[in-house]
Amino acid sequence: MRLLLLLLLVTAPLLAQPLPQTFTTAKSPAEAGFSADRLKRLDSWLQELIDKDIAPNAVTFVAHRGKVVHYKAFGYSNLAKKTPLKRTDLYRIASQSKAITTVTLMTLFEEEKFLLDDPISKYIPAFKNPKVLVSYDKNDPVGGNYKTRPAKSEITIRQLLSHNAGIPYEHPLDQRPEFKVPFFNSTAPDKLEDVINKLATRPLLRDPGTDSTGAGFTYGLNIDILGRLIEILSGKPFDVAMRERVLEPLGMADTYFYLPDNKASRLVELYSKPGMDKPLTLHMNEAYRNFAISGAKTFFSGGAGLVSSVEDYAKLCQMLLNGGTFNNKRILGRKTVEMMLRNQIGTAEVWDRKDKFGLGFQLITENSHYGDQATPGSFTWGGMYCSEFTIDPKEELILLIFTNVHPYAYYGDFVKKFRIAVYQALE
Repeated sequence: MRLLLLLLLVTAPLLAQPLPQTFTTAKSPAEAGFSADRLKRLDSWLQELIDKDIAPNAVTFVAHRGKVVHYKAFGYSNLAKKTPLKRTDLYRIASQSKAITTVTLMTLFEEEKFLLDDPISKYIPAFKNPKVLVSYDKNDPVGGNYKTRPAKSEITIRQLLSHNAGIPYEHPLDQRPEFKVPFFNSTAPDKLEDVINKLATRPLLRDPGTDSTGAGFTYGLNIDILGRLIEILSGKPFDVAMRERVLEPLGMADTYFYLPDNKASRLVELYSKPGMDKPLTLHMNEAYRNFAISGAKTFFSGGAGLVSSVEDYAKLCQMLLNGGTFNNKRILGRKTVEMMLRNQIGTAEVWDRKDKFGLGFQLITENSHYGDQATPGSFTWGGMYCSEFTIDPKEELILLIFTNVHPYAYYGDFVKKFRIAVYQALE
């Protein structure tokens, strides 16, 4: 009995280790549970990408149990000027905006403002009685004559969070003036309310839901709709609600829809590399390059419109890994985070990855063709300009890598080989 009590006293501190509320830099890779020699492979690979003109830059952030083991900058924020990249430089994070928007919405869920299976039309009437596209004239650049039928059900908030409402990004009719909406950003004086009300009139590609005739996983403008819902439920502009509920409590002081003038110079340049045999060139779409620092600055895209630093975004990742807390602030309840990580798309899969989708995140399964060494139950998502995060609860590990190239022929290799290089160094 005395031996048992002694064992309990010795192991009690280990069982009750506090969740990390700040990041601390590991004194050595070994202190954070990594092999220093094997971790050098990550540095060599990233530097080789810069040297071979495969990537303009890369910034990493890897933390194990809150101890930062790899936080480095490689390459140049501006190739023409040969400006060395800084770890604190700012990136267009595109669809990584979705996780922040989702967390913001779920704070309102915890305040009993809505139920997941509420129809979105309860709050945004323009979505009442949705229709599904049946046919259209493929030879007409604006869709020509098209036919619709009533959808078999209303669109729910749960379906929007899990991308199974039948709402895409690119749509056969999106060149028609009555349906044309900004996808990822806008330098025009667009307003979120107007954009979402217009989007509501656009026919769905499939019925909402995951039954035998349902939509499965249709990735699209779902989270932008939820940005508008946040405005309605909070009674505040979307950007204000996000800042008050998530960004400020977490200490995410470098995450914005539109950068203040004194931070504009920290935004990295945007490049293109459509083929591995093509050089890195300046991106031709000026709105993609400059939406965060120019234009009307009135449209808040919760699905794709944020810019951030890698350390800022790591705070969100650590909060989720901690079960809802970071910076000594509780953003979400532990059980809410657990619920967000349950499969919401039934037998459907995320593209060809053999993975599932929860409320805001891709869930890596044991059959994953994408997650590689990541433990089943890990969750991830990325952005179209090439950035990605992975959170591994079993290993208590967060992994982030950012660059800004679009289109990018090396995208898949870039994010997957990064993850491989991190995991192979974990002891």
